[in-house]
Amino acid sequence: MPSSSCPTPARILVIGAGGRENALGWALARSPGVEAVWITPGNGGSCELPGCQQLTIKESDQAGLEAACRDLAIELVVVGPEAPLAAGLADRLRELGFPCFGPGADGAQLEASKHWAKALMQESGIPTAGHWAANSREQALQILENEGRPLVVKADGLAAGKGVTVAESVEEARAAIEEIFAGRGGSGPDTAGSELGSPCLVLEERTFGPEVSVFALCDGQRMVLLPTAQDHKRIGEGDTGANTGGMGAYAPAPLLDAEGLEQVRLLVLEPTLAALRARGINYRGVIYAGLMLTTAGPSVIEFNCRFGDPECETLVPLLGPEFAQILFACANGNLDQAPALTIYPGCSACVIAAAEGYPGELRRGDPIDSALQPTDHLQLFHAGTRQDHLGRCLTSGGRVLAVVAQADDFDTAFERAYNGLAQVHFEGITFRRDIGHQVRSR
Repeated sequence: MPSSSCPTPARILVIGAGGRENALGWALARSPGVEAVWITPGNGGSCELPGCQQLTIKESDQAGLEAACRDLAIELVVVGPEAPLAAGLADRLRELGFPCFGPGADGAQLEASKHWAKALMQESGIPTAGHWAANSREQALQILENEGRPLVVKADGLAAGKGVTVAESVEEARAAIEEIFAGRGGSGPDTAGSELGSPCLVLEERTFGPEVSVFALCDGQRMVLLPTAQDHKRIGEGDTGANTGGMGAYAPAPLLDAEGLEQVRLLVLEPTLAALRARGINYRGVIYAGLMLTTAGPSVIEFNCRFGDPECETLVPLLGPEFAQILFACANGNLDQAPALTIYPGCSACVIAAAEGYPGELRRGDPIDSALQPTDHLQLFHAGTRQDHLGRCLTSGGRVLAVVAQADDFDTAFERAYNGLAQVHFEGITFRRDIGHQVRSR
C-alpha cells in the first residue's frame, strides 16, 4: 500500500515519564512529516531529544491532558504506561476526537488483571500455564498446600512489572502470598483488587524454558509484528538476585526465527485479538506477549497492554521511518492503509544504568555527568532523571538511564553500548556487565 494513502500525524503527544516514553518520542520525532512531539510529564532528558518538547502534566491528570490536546492541536496521542490506560485515558481522549494509540480500559484488563487475562486465554485455547485465583490469604495458602510444590505468585493488579515471585520453594511461595495480602505486593491492595474488592492473586504452575517478548501493533482487526526482544529481569549478573523492571535487553532475539514468530502469531496473538473482539473490545495499541519457549511450544507468561521497558528502547532504533504512520493507522483502525514497516537488518543492544539500592531502597538526587554523544547507532534515553532549578540533571528513580547501540552483530552492538555507558557517571551507578550473554561471544 503506498504511503500516501496513510497520513502522518504532524503533532504528537507522548504520555509518560520513563525511558520507554523517551524512546518513543525520539523515534516518532524522526519520522518524516512529524513536526513536533511533546512528552509529558517526561524526565530530565526529554528536552534533549531532537524534535521533542516537555510538558509537566501528570499522566493521571485526564483533564489537563485533554486541555493540552486541544491547545496544541494534537493529531496523535501515544500512551506509554499501563496505569493511565487502565484508568480509561484512551477512552476519554478518543471520545473527544483525539486518535489515541493505546487500548481502552476494557482492553487494558489484559495487564490490569492477571485473573481476567488467564481466563481469556483458557477460554480461547491460548497456551499458558495452569493457574488458580485466590481472593483471600487462607484460600491462597490452601491451594499452595494442596499442590505441595513451588508455584509462581502474581499480584492480580498493576505492579509495574514487579508483582511476580517465581518461587523456588514452597516456603518462598508462602512468603510471597503473605507479602501480597499484607499490602506490599505490586501496587498494594487498592490496585490488586478483584471483583470481590479484596486483594486477589493468581497462583500458576511453573513452566521452564527461555523467555522472549513479542510485540504486536494492533488496530482492533489487524496487526503488525515487531522484531522479538529478550529482557533481563534480575538485578544480578548470571540472572541472579531480585526481580526488577528490566536491566537490559537485546533485539532481535534469535530464540524465535521467522517460522517460530509465525507460530506465535497463529497460536497466541491472532487468537488473543479475536478473543478481545468477541468480548466487544476494539483493541488499538500494543499487545505485548511475554512468552516461555517450553519443550511443548510457546506458552504465555503474561500479557502487557503497552510497550515493554527496556524492550522499547531496544526496538525502536530498528524501526523504519513509517513508525508514526503505523501508530496513527492503528489509532484510527485502518492499518490496512499504512505502509509496510521497514526493519533495520542489524542488532540492537540496551544496557540500563540503575541507582544504588535498586530495586529496593533507592539513592536519589545525584548529579549525572555524561560525555556520551549520541550518533546514528548510539542512543542515550533518560528514565529516572529530573532537572533541578539550576538546570542540572539528577537521578530520581530506580532505572536512571538506558544506553542503546546498534551494529551488524551483537558483539559490536554491546561493545558500543558498554563503551557509551563508560562515558556516563553518577554516584552509586549500578549495571550488569553481562547483558546479552546469550548472544555475545566475547
